[in-house]
Amino acid sequence: MGLNFDYENGQTPIAEDEKEGLKIPSITTLKELDEFEQLNIQKAVAWSLSGRIRTEEILTEQFIRSVHHRMYSDVWKWAGQFRLTNKNIGVDKFEIGVQVRLLLSDTEYRIQHSVFPPDDIAVRFKHRLVSIHCFPNGNGRHSRLMADIIVHDLLGRPVFTWGGASGTKGRDIRKEYLSAVKKADEGDPSPLIIFARS
Repeated sequence: MGLNFDYENGQTPIAEDEKEGLKIPSITTLKELDEFEQLNIQKAVAWSLSGRIRTEEILTEQFIRSVHHRMYSDVWKWAGQFRLTNKNIGVDKFEIGVQVRLLLSDTEYRIQHSVFPPDDIAVRFKHRLVSIHCFPNGNGRHSRLMADIIVHDLLGRPVFTWGGASGTKGRDIRKEYLSAVKKADEGDPSPLIIFARS
């Protein structure tokens, strides 16, 4: 397709065959792609807050796929489809379905038995989902929306602010987020849980 995106730290490159799934041929830069994706994501966020989600569907593979589809289907043909290539992050492409099912089962158990406080359960779900890296693009944003849906619709708490609360002036939110994710990767999810409410 000839798109040559300059990726920021923490962004996973999109493979050439995945770029062929772009629905908007006028996009030539990562900034333009981000703008179109953000418009699509805003529609998905509005839907997630509409009260039309059936809670019994949330902890299913189909729901995970459908949320990604809602977030990116205006931009990508493969929205909602698990990736078919391996990346510099995430499980092997053939392990995605298995790992997602394990995550869903573990999360259901954690909720039923109150293993952790609600925020912890949702953020741990987010971290593990992004670590699996189900999709070619948008995994971080998708996992954050999934955590918001879980904490709000299943656990009865307000959605997270993800660094967008008051007092963000002068902060490098992306750097803080990536640092918190790295700590969670090392086994300490507490900075990510704190960041989610900051």
